Amino acid sequence: MIREEYQGIRPAPGYPACPDHTEKATLFALLDAEACAGISLTESFAMLPPASVSGYYFWRPEAHYFGVGRIGRDQLEDYARRKGWSVDEAARWLAPNLDDEQGR
Repeated sequence: MIREEYQGIRPAPGYPACPDHTEKATLFALLDAEACAGISLTESFAMLPPASVSGYYFWRPEAHYFGVGRIGRDQLEDYARRKGWSVDEAARWLAPNLDDEQGR
């Protein structure tokens, strides 16, 4: 095990603070992850090899994890617009986090 005294948070795409897995594509492009580390993404944004991990590291002792909560229709529509997606596509990727009124 690596012994570390990390003071901060390490949220990752697909987890409660960052529920959109598709943001891994941006991260992987910025890091050139496939060429530099041999890690690739599947069409559903799973990482290969399977033991791979990714995340955002924020070193700040006061930092804490949070969940974004349920996503309402107005938020879904706004997010879809900002991502350049249809509302249906945004709903597909964010389905586990949608407000129950959206027919999950």
